[in-house]
Amino acid sequence: MYDLAIIGGGPAGYNAAERAGAKGLKVVLFEKKNLGGVCLNEGCIPTKSLLYAAKLFDHARSASKYGVHAEHVNFDFSAMMVRKNKVVKKLVGGVGSKMKHNKVEVVSLEAHILGRSKEGIELKSGENTFQAKNLLICTGSEAAIPPIPGLGLKSKNILTSREILELQQAPESLVVIGGGVIGMEFASFFNSLGTKVIVIEMLDKILGEMDRELSKMLLDIYTKKGIEFHLPARVLEIKGNKVIFEKAGKNVSIEAEKILLSTGRQPVTEGFGLEKIGVELFKNGIKVDEKMQTNVPHVYAAGDVTGYSLLAHTAYREAEVVVNNITGGHDHMRYTAIPAIVYTNPEVSSVGYTEEQAAKKGIKYKVNKLPMTYAGRFMAENEGENGMCKILVGDKYGEVLGVHMLGNPSSELIYGVAMAIENEMTLEEMKEVVFPHPTVSEIFKEVIFSF
Repeated sequence: MYDLAIIGGGPAGYNAAERAGAKGLKVVLFEKKNLGGVCLNEGCIPTKSLLYAAKLFDHARSASKYGVHAEHVNFDFSAMMVRKNKVVKKLVGGVGSKMKHNKVEVVSLEAHILGRSKEGIELKSGENTFQAKNLLICTGSEAAIPPIPGLGLKSKNILTSREILELQQAPESLVVIGGGVIGMEFASFFNSLGTKVIVIEMLDKILGEMDRELSKMLLDIYTKKGIEFHLPARVLEIKGNKVIFEKAGKNVSIEAEKILLSTGRQPVTEGFGLEKIGVELFKNGIKVDEKMQTNVPHVYAAGDVTGYSLLAHTAYREAEVVVNNITGGHDHMRYTAIPAIVYTNPEVSSVGYTEEQAAKKGIKYKVNKLPMTYAGRFMAENEGENGMCKILVGDKYGEVLGVHMLGNPSSELIYGVAMAIENEMTLEEMKEVVFPHPTVSEIFKEVIFSF
């Protein structure tokens, strides 16, 4: 009898297994592919490895702005891919070591729920059956495939975020269907390598629900870098290498060597016997409460499968909430301060309410913003760049509601204001924080004191 059975070895699954094992629970983790899930093997880590390589290439080509002259700068696409695979392999091995260290039994096969028993939940994997007091479902998500005529993924020219990571060379041209975070990161990478990139987005802005003003700024930056944007536009059909879409009432056809389908992800809720125990679904994911518990006692869900916040760091925290509650704690999940990052060059980072979200909820707020150049170190390290830092605060109490940044290295700074939002800090309280000088993080203090 296991204390906890976990289906899925992605960020939620392996983090829960590690935490539960460290607390002395007997844990079994089922992962049919590779430990680390989509994030580590096909998403977060491999893409960031490639994006960093592209950023170095960008820096090398623009080094003369800093008085450094590099001749004959080029890139080796194959070497980039080899390094990407090396990074992934090392980190996957690290996850395996954590499982071993915390005495987690890892089963590298599919798991199927058989039903409930007097002892708990019964599962089958291969020829063996398993009993567990608690079950945590972390089956993650997969690329959403919209019903576009001619969208046959058997074609070598049509790729999802998985297949594009296995290319042997950079394509001459690439159409990206979907201007969200994933689409823009791949658009950024291939644009840096000289690929002709065309982005087709159904909405009237890129980056989904992220701050509209910063989304527009990033669009303008990449338009100047050569990316061709079509929005709002609706894809009607794919014919071979041609993408036919409607824009401003007219049908337009664009041809490219490769087509990247980046229209979001959907939770995986089928194929492992979820219906055997009557778990309730909500929209397209598993319905959970603030303790990450489903409608079935002792059955929990965390990560992308809930369909709420499809981010690895959200999954980590959700997994911790589950383990804390299983082991006698009274933890609950909060989503008010979940950072969101776009690892383009420059980066976009966001946490808390956007202006659009605050207005929609009727929250009265004040907003202030400054160019990133108000921070001395940003000026020193980002020649010719500008960027922005925007802060929203409550109109009555001055509590920090949201922070949105465009500029490098905002991804490494956003956690600080996430903590401020999580702890309901006010402007006056943040004014007392001492920021190290010179750092880009001082931009927060500049914006705070300019209210």
